[in-house]
Amino acid sequence: MTGPGTTRGAVARGQRGPSPRAGRAESVRFAATRALPFFVRSVPGTRPAFPAEVLRELRDRHGAPVLVQDISGPVLVLLDRREMQQFYDLPGAGAPGGAAPALPPAEGLRTVLAEEARPLASATTLELVRLRQAVARAARRLAPAAGAGPAAPPGGPAGATSLLGRLLHRRGQHEPDPAGDRPERHPHPGPGCPAHPWAPVLDSVPATVLRTLLLLGAHPAEQAAAAAEAAARTDPHALARLQACVREALRLYPAVPDLVRTTRTETVWRGVHHPAGTRVLLPAHFHQRDPEQVPAAHVFVPGRWKTPGAEEDLRMAPFGHGPGRCPGDRLGLLITTALCAEVLRRSRITGIRPVLDPHGPLPAVLDPRGIRLTLTRR
Repeated sequence: MTGPGTTRGAVARGQRGPSPRAGRAESVRFAATRALPFFVRSVPGTRPAFPAEVLRELRDRHGAPVLVQDISGPVLVLLDRREMQQFYDLPGAGAPGGAAPALPPAEGLRTVLAEEARPLASATTLELVRLRQAVARAARRLAPAAGAGPAAPPGGPAGATSLLGRLLHRRGQHEPDPAGDRPERHPHPGPGCPAHPWAPVLDSVPATVLRTLLLLGAHPAEQAAAAAEAAARTDPHALARLQACVREALRLYPAVPDLVRTTRTETVWRGVHHPAGTRVLLPAHFHQRDPEQVPAAHVFVPGRWKTPGAEEDLRMAPFGHGPGRCPGDRLGLLITTALCAEVLRRSRITGIRPVLDPHGPLPAVLDPRGIRLTLTRR
């Protein structure tokens, strides 16, 4: 019989029975950390819902998948890498799935992003608001390439008719206002209206660009190499080094730190049967920065993505795997890489806030609203 005192050794020996359950104190602490983001205003995806120390304590005590009473009910938490493949293969509700959005023509994409990035690189500082504005303008101009209506001129107003506005409208969210980044509320169209696959991609691009450039600013050698590559190649598909930097930034600071699926059928986890409708949590941020599994887990090492098979490594999954893989991963990576390249072609990052230690462990959380880069023209 397993219970709150179940040890990792017992699970490893293959004992069968009920899934380990967290004790009352563990569940209260788990639920309290889960509730914190509801009371602390933050950018979506800024922080994982469950701190690493809480998850590590659960793993050390229970080892196997453990049932925890969350604020929304019981949830099966996966803390061992051996359950990752099964999670990514789940066809359960909550998986993004869907068809990948069409990619705009490479030359058109590069031209639009170069024009929209020019004012970013011409300024002396770079912050989240200005990046949001640039992405909104670029999305509006790229809309015809994706069959989303007529183009708007560069630098035009970003109203509710823009691509970004329509996509966020369909999700019942906010659209950044280029005049002052004031959110405009749009009514939700109802549960029968699916979200366009571009929407989550565009949501995450500004923060990912800013974090990638911040990390490059803290690592001058990496910045110089990425800038040299950007200067030598104009096709965003060919910027392998810079793409590795973006992937590494997403490993450290994933756009979706915690992945949740609700199973549609009965599933078996480490010999224990769980009914359909079970909520299953994979804390991706925790696994991607687990020093027990990932070498130099808290350090910016873009070179790790040059290793053959790195993109299929379950320990490092910025875009997920299997049926639940983000359908817009190629588009998001392409746009983020292209924007970073345009900034690096024109400017050097000579100052960063917050200041990061290039050799020590990086912070667990980087709120993009607090990032400010100082740029110097090349």
